[in-house]
Amino acid sequence: MTNRAADAFLFFRAWLSAPLRVASVTPSGRALSSLITAEISAQTGTVIELGPGTGVFTEALLHRGVPEENLVLVEYGAEFANQLSGRFPGAKTVQMDAAQLRKLPLHAKAPVGAVISGLPVLSMPLRKVHAILEGAFSHLRHGGAFYQFTYGPRCPIPRALLERLGLKATYLGRTFANIPPASVYRISRRRPRRAFEPTHQDLLLDG
Repeated sequence: MTNRAADAFLFFRAWLSAPLRVASVTPSGRALSSLITAEISAQTGTVIELGPGTGVFTEALLHRGVPEENLVLVEYGAEFANQLSGRFPGAKTVQMDAAQLRKLPLHAKAPVGAVISGLPVLSMPLRKVHAILEGAFSHLRHGGAFYQFTYGPRCPIPRALLERLGLKATYLGRTFANIPPASVYRISRRRPRRAFEPTHQDLLLDG
């Protein structure tokens, strides 16, 4: 059995046992991998990947020039975590719930510049999504971003939650080559609002 066929079988078996956790019967395709990693490069620094599964996005990150030792793979499923450890020995693979991300013991050589999420956030309770985002941004450096894909028609993170956390979502694109078609969003910190400074015109109006 080829690696791709073996990965597909492992993914399908994991989906049968936990459909809400895995959310898809097949691993993500190359088109989606390319889209979600498009803004990543060797200069990004440390990259945390949530829910790597069989490592499709991980491979794309390596092709983008991210050194393997700069990858932190956070995977809940034991079957996937064991495979990732063997396939990417230079990366740090951690078997844990992404909702506990704030507690992740991170001793990275470079600041965290990106979090790539393969998690099915649409099927998760809002409280868990809140914990994942809060944990991710507790590690992300200033200017770092969280990348999330979705099979849905809009951003999978509710606007109210984004506003509560001081975040914004930017649509990066959609690929129809993936099965099923998927869109990617960049989640980043909002710029802090500047304190109001009255202009000369304002002073004239007040006078």
